[in-house]
Amino acid sequence: MSVPVGSYVVEISTGRVGRVTGHEGPHLQLRPYGGGREWECAAEGVRPATDAERLSAATAYANARSRGEVP
Repeated sequence: MSVPVGSYVVEISTGRVGRVTGHEGPHLQLRPYGGGREWECAAEGVRPATDAERLSAATAYANARSRGEVP
C-alpha cells in the first residue's frame, strides 16, 4: 500500500491514529493528531483512517488541551 505523506492512518495493532510524516524503507513515520512524539510502524500494518476516527482523534486532542495536558 502506498501511503502519501500527510494522510491519516490507523495503526492496526494499536488502534492509534497518526499522520504520515515520512517513509523510511518499509516503515512509515507517524505523528499523533495535534503533534507529539513520532513513532514508526510497518507500512503494511496501517489502514486509512475513517472520517469518524480522525474526528475522534481531534476531539481527544482538544479535550486534553483544554485540561492542560498538552501545550
